[in-house]
Amino acid sequence: MWKIIAMHKLGDMQAVYGMDSETENPELVLLPAGMEYREAKREKPYGDSLVQIKIAGDTYPGGYAGGRTLRQGQSVLDFRYREQTVTGDNGRSDICTVLEDGRNYKIKHHLIFHEGDKTLRSYCTFLNAGRKRATLELLSSFSLGKISPFMEGDGHDTIRMHRLRSVWSMEGRLETRTLEELQLEPSWAGHAVRAERFGQAGSMPVNGYFPILVLEDQVNQIFWGAQIAHNASWQMEVYRRGDDVAISGGLADRELGHWMKHVEPGEDFTTPEAILSVCRSRDREVIFQRLTSALDRTVDQGPECEQELPVLFNEYCTTWGCPSHDNIQKIVETIKGKGFSYFVIDCGWYRQNGIPWDIAMGDYKVSEELFPEGLQKTTDLIRANGMKPGIWFEIDNIGSQAQAYQDTEHLLKRDGRPLTTTMRRFWDMRQPWVQEYLTEKVIGTLKKYGFGYMKMDYNDTIGLGCDGAESLGEGLRQNMEASLAFIRMVKAGVPGIVLENCSSGGHKLEPLMMSECSMASFSDAHECEEIPIIAANLHRAILPRQSQIWAVLRREDSPKRIAYSMAATFLGRMCISGDVQELSETQWKVIDDGIAFYKKIAPVIKKGFTWRYGTEITSYRHPQGWQGVLRVGDDGKAFAVFHGFHGAAGTEGTVPIPDGFVIRDLYSDGAGQAVLRDDGVHVRFREDMQAVGVYLERQT
Repeated sequence: MWKIIAMHKLGDMQAVYGMDSETENPELVLLPAGMEYREAKREKPYGDSLVQIKIAGDTYPGGYAGGRTLRQGQSVLDFRYREQTVTGDNGRSDICTVLEDGRNYKIKHHLIFHEGDKTLRSYCTFLNAGRKRATLELLSSFSLGKISPFMEGDGHDTIRMHRLRSVWSMEGRLETRTLEELQLEPSWAGHAVRAERFGQAGSMPVNGYFPILVLEDQVNQIFWGAQIAHNASWQMEVYRRGDDVAISGGLADRELGHWMKHVEPGEDFTTPEAILSVCRSRDREVIFQRLTSALDRTVDQGPECEQELPVLFNEYCTTWGCPSHDNIQKIVETIKGKGFSYFVIDCGWYRQNGIPWDIAMGDYKVSEELFPEGLQKTTDLIRANGMKPGIWFEIDNIGSQAQAYQDTEHLLKRDGRPLTTTMRRFWDMRQPWVQEYLTEKVIGTLKKYGFGYMKMDYNDTIGLGCDGAESLGEGLRQNMEASLAFIRMVKAGVPGIVLENCSSGGHKLEPLMMSECSMASFSDAHECEEIPIIAANLHRAILPRQSQIWAVLRREDSPKRIAYSMAATFLGRMCISGDVQELSETQWKVIDDGIAFYKKIAPVIKKGFTWRYGTEITSYRHPQGWQGVLRVGDDGKAFAVFHGFHGAAGTEGTVPIPDGFVIRDLYSDGAGQAVLRDDGVHVRFREDMQAVGVYLERQT
C-alpha cells in the first residue's frame, strides 16, 4: 500500500513524498500547488524510487531491460527510507531524504528550493560506509514518479513528451510525441519494461539533444520539466512498467556513456544538479521558460557591463580567420560611435605563416605577420574608440599543425594512444602542468593586453571518454570537471570578464556552462535564412539575454535582406559582422535603425515571456510560411518580430497582443507596415524573406 510520508509546499509547486509500506522505497511526486494529491485507479500499479542507482555485481533489472535501461533493478529495491530533514536559511530550503541498504551504503537525495523561484534543484550523494568498494554504473540526479497520478488506468492518449533535438547549425527543433507513439504503452500483462532513454556521450552536451525533458498531461493540463546541468555525457529516461509513468536523468550510465565510478569505503560521490519544475497550464511554453528562469538570479549577478545587454561586433565573418591590425583598424574606423560596446578579435590572431587558423590553435603566439607591432597597439585602438576588446580561444583543443599537438605527455588518450579526431587533439585538463600552461597562455594574454571579453570556442567532441579513470565515461567527467575549474580560474584571475560560451556555435547550451558565462553563441548559422527560426527555438532552452545572434551584413545585401538579418537579433543578443566598411549610407541607415530598435527593446529581452506563432516549419534550409515571436515584459512593454519566409509574399501574419497595448515604433527596411486590431498585430508581407519588428507599450 502506497502512503504519503511528507508533503512540502515550495512556492507554486508541491513535493509529495510517499512509499510502499512493504518495500519502504521512497518515491517523489511533483504537483502544482493547490492540486490535492489523488491517485486514480490503476490496474497495474508500479512504484518508482526517488533515486535510481545500479551497483556493479547486483542483479540487473529484468523484463527485457538489458541494454535499454538500468533503472529499478535490485540495487534500487534494496534501499530503504531512513529519514528526511529540512534545513535552510535566507529563503533557501534543502529537503534531504536519506536511504540506506544492508551493506552500509547510503544515499542522500537533495531537493533545493529558493523562495520566489519557479524551479527546484535536485542532486544525489552516494556515501560508502561499508567495508568494500562500491562501483556505480548508474546514479540519477533526479527521479520523479507517478506522472500523472490523476489519470485513470494506463491513461491512453493522455501523456505527451516534448524534447529539443539539436544538430550543427539547426539547434533546438521541438519534437512532440505521445507515449503511445514512443511505444511506452504498457503491455496487456504489465510485463516487459518500456523505456525511452536518450542523451549524448561526449564533451558537446548539446550534440543530438538538449538535456531537457518535458512531459504533459493533456487532460489535466499539467507539465513536468527537467534539465541536466552538466558539461559532458548525460541522459534522460521516460520509464514504464505497468500503468505508472516515471522520468529520471543525470550522468549517462554505463550502457549509454561507458560510465562506472569506484567509491571506496569512507568516500562519497555527488551527481550533477538537475533543474525541475511543474505547472498547470494550457501552453507548453510556460514550462520551458520556467526551466530557463533558473538562471535569472545568476545572470543578474554577472558583470555590471552586461546588465543593459550591449551590442557587440565580431570580426570573424569580416576577415574569416585572418584578423590583423590593419583590417581591424579599418573596421573600427567604420563602426566607432555606432553603439557597439564590445569588439571581439576572433580566431586566427595566432596564425603562423601558411597555416590555416583551424589547425593552428594551441601554441597561442601572437602572429607577427598579422600584428607586426604587437597586439597591444590593436587593443589600445579598440579601447580608444570606446569599445571593450575581446579575444577568441579554443582552450581545451589543439590543432594538428600546432607544436603542442605533438606534446603527447599532456594530451588525452584512449586505449593508450593520443585521442585524435580530424584536425584536433585535446589537452588533459586534469594535469597540473596543463592548467599552468593554459594559465600562462590564456589568463596571461587576457591580463597582458587588458581584454575584458573572451570567446571560448570548442570545435570537436571527445566522444565516449578517455583513459585515466576506472571507465572512459568517468575519465571524460573528470576532464570536463577540470575544464570547468579552469574557466572559474579565468573569472577569478580577470574579475568582471565577459565570457562567451561557444562550441561550434550552440553545442554547449546547457545550464552549467550557461551559469558560468554571460552569453553564448546561439549557432554557427552565421548568415543563413534559418537564423530567426533557430533563435526562436532557443527561447525554450536558454535565456534570450544570453543568446548571442549573428547579423552578418554583406555589401550586396538589399535593405530588405539587412532588415531580415537585423530583426533576427531582436530575439536575443545583437552581434554584428560582415562587410561593414563597404556598405552604403542607405544600408547603414537600416543597420543604425536596427541598433536603436534593439536598445529600445533590450529591457524586454532581459526580462519577459515569449510566445511563438506562425507556420509549422518543416525544412529549416528552405523555410516556407512565416514566424511571429511576441515577447512581453513585466514593465508594460512588449515587442513582436515577424519574419516572412518563402511563399510569404501576399500573406498576413498575426500575433495576438494582450489588451491595452499600442504600437510605439516599427522596424523594417523602410517599407514594412503593421496594424493593431482587436485580435492582435497584423503584418502583411509584400515579398518573401521580409522582416518587421514592432515595439509596443501599455497605455496608461
